[in-house]
Amino acid sequence: MAYVSINPYNGEELERFEYLSNAQLDAALVTADHCFHSWKQTSYAERATILVKAAELLHARAFELARLASLEMGKRISEGRAEVMFSGDILRYYAEHAEAFLAPSMLQPQHGDAHMESSPLGVLYCIEPWNFPYYQLARVAGPQLMAGNVVVVRHAGCVPQCAIAFEQLMRDAGAPIGAYTNVLISYEQSERVIDDVRVKGVALTGSTAAGRRVAARAGQNLKKSTMELGGSDAFIVLDDADMDQVIPWAVWGRMFNAGQTCCAAKRFIVLESIGDEFLARFTAALSALIPGDPMDEQTTLGPMSTESALVELLKQVDAAVQGGATVLLGGERIARPGWFMAPTILTDIAPHNPAFRDEFFGPVVSFYRVASEDDAIALANDSDFGLGGSVWTTDEARGLRVASRINAGMLFVNNLDWADAALPFGGINHSGYGRELGRLGIQEFVNWKLVRRGHLPAPV
Repeated sequence: MAYVSINPYNGEELERFEYLSNAQLDAALVTADHCFHSWKQTSYAERATILVKAAELLHARAFELARLASLEMGKRISEGRAEVMFSGDILRYYAEHAEAFLAPSMLQPQHGDAHMESSPLGVLYCIEPWNFPYYQLARVAGPQLMAGNVVVVRHAGCVPQCAIAFEQLMRDAGAPIGAYTNVLISYEQSERVIDDVRVKGVALTGSTAAGRRVAARAGQNLKKSTMELGGSDAFIVLDDADMDQVIPWAVWGRMFNAGQTCCAAKRFIVLESIGDEFLARFTAALSALIPGDPMDEQTTLGPMSTESALVELLKQVDAAVQGGATVLLGGERIARPGWFMAPTILTDIAPHNPAFRDEFFGPVVSFYRVASEDDAIALANDSDFGLGGSVWTTDEARGLRVASRINAGMLFVNNLDWADAALPFGGINHSGYGRELGRLGIQEFVNWKLVRRGHLPAPV
């Protein structure tokens, strides 16, 4: 078996890579564990020097790396460059802030003195998805390397060249062998890694189904885990929203990365009084998107990542229609080479329809009309997921009140800009648990140890 790199724009196989043997995998884990014992002794300044250099290399190689993402998973070149640049920003952010985030904190017991101090856990196993082939890696490499952990990464099977390029970049930046290790392994071998006694924590970004399997395996081994899973985020448009602001964000929020984003806007919940206007303008904007070569700057709609992903999405749309939904726009594969899905809008989605609960991981919109603000909140919360969501209104105080009533890990008022290293990322319910990025992201895989001192009398 092998990792296969295929160009989604034309279906051409680019390269394939064989899985590591079990002996090679075991050797990689030995090397990572050996590296940890020296890496944890380095200072924050020494670690930061390497992370800053890696950030500089990401920025310098932005086009080269973005091109690989276009070739392997169909990301539009402009989106790829932005992702690579942001990945560099993440590494620099942790290089600058890690020491402060992990500084000892004083406590105030009734008698004596006490403080909390942090120490790294060890080798972390990170399972990462294809949709952001560099950002996902930076999201674990930045905080965890700066915390003193080392990471072993299993990247997605369709982006092996991106995975290899990021590992090489870390080495070029001066990271010691074993600090950041990319492993091309099977699902069965992945379970071996979770079971390995040298591995002290597991982080997954992926589907809810994958989260159940990996979290269960980590739990059986009593290992700390974080799960960043799927989402079905609500995009709530209130009756006083500014449509000139809302429509561009609606298009970006659903169609960014060809709709293949866990925190994308997926359920559009619009108050009845403005429903017709929103739907007409949104439909026109989606219809104007231009499918084409993701390497062409003029392309506004890239292909989906794999043919299997496209086929699965088409099956979901068919099931939605069989359940009573109406296809207002699209609903089909675009008749051209490559794995292109037409921008699609589904309406008339009843609660019994599978589309009401499912996540559509691609350019498919679920559209709902509601009579009131309270109805919008109730519908937004009627979901198995809980990753993010947004509220659109010219009354910011109103937007904040609505946001506070939505059950999710991240809410945005009049924007969808989650791309900041300082903002913690994660959700609740079937969207997972734990946080990445921000102050919280670096604190997930450290031991916060209590130290209490003072000559206290023994109890009698």
